[in-house]
Amino acid sequence: MLTLVDSLLRHEAAEFSLRYTCESCVHFDEERRVCAEGYPNEPHLEDRARSSNELLFCKSFELA
Repeated sequence: MLTLVDSLLRHEAAEFSLRYTCESCVHFDEERRVCAEGYPNEPHLEDRARSSNELLFCKSFELA
């Protein structure tokens, strides 16, 4: 799901400690920095997600 990122979303994500990137997902293989389910994860990595004006949510995200 593609969501536009604006200042309100950035503020709320920080205020409520929202987790939505691969690094917070139970399916993320930290050692290899890949999705254990085999999905491409480049758009979902924290560095890219935090600096982009668009946020692409992963359909398999499960909070670790």
